[in-house]
Amino acid sequence: MEEQIQEKQKNEFVEWLKAIAFALLVAFVIKHFLFTPVLVKGASMMPTLEENDRVIINRIGPKFKSIDRFDIVVIQMKEENYIKRVIGLPGDKIEYKDDQLYINGEKYSEPYLDQYKKELTDSGLLTYDFTLEQDFGETTVPEGYYFVLGDNRRISKDSRDPEVGFIAKEKIMGTTSIICWPLEHIDLRFN
Repeated sequence: MEEQIQEKQKNEFVEWLKAIAFALLVAFVIKHFLFTPVLVKGASMMPTLEENDRVIINRIGPKFKSIDRFDIVVIQMKEENYIKRVIGLPGDKIEYKDDQLYINGEKYSEPYLDQYKKELTDSGLLTYDFTLEQDFGETTVPEGYYFVLGDNRRISKDSRDPEVGFIAKEKIMGTTSIICWPLEHIDLRFN
């Protein structure tokens, strides 16, 4: 009788170990291949994302659908990740003139910048004038690459910086549209 009880306890223990191992495996797969939390560092995406916000990266989405203009993406750089907004898609001609975005000659509004433009205390521009040809010697965003900017244009290290430049599709870890922490910043669709 005592042997049966011990055998039953042993079987329960083994079943618990299997359940825990399976749960850990599922958590690992979700975190590394589907959805990954990322800490926002710096102020380059303010006011959309603030320093120390935690966002969830959708790693699987870009594998099945295209990356769209104005998506917020996480880019794998040398030693850290950058969070930026996609402005130019492959083949796009990008230009900024008088704080206004033009893509392929068409004027685009950027409502996510309105707050910053209102808060400017000087008479300067939020986004300085540039063209791809002037700054990069390219007339359009090359195939397989994206042009990205931070929302806080005056301090953002983004595609305008020669060290960053155009972003290869394979460097994009995924898109993000969920702020999961801190509680007062939780937002399920911020862009």
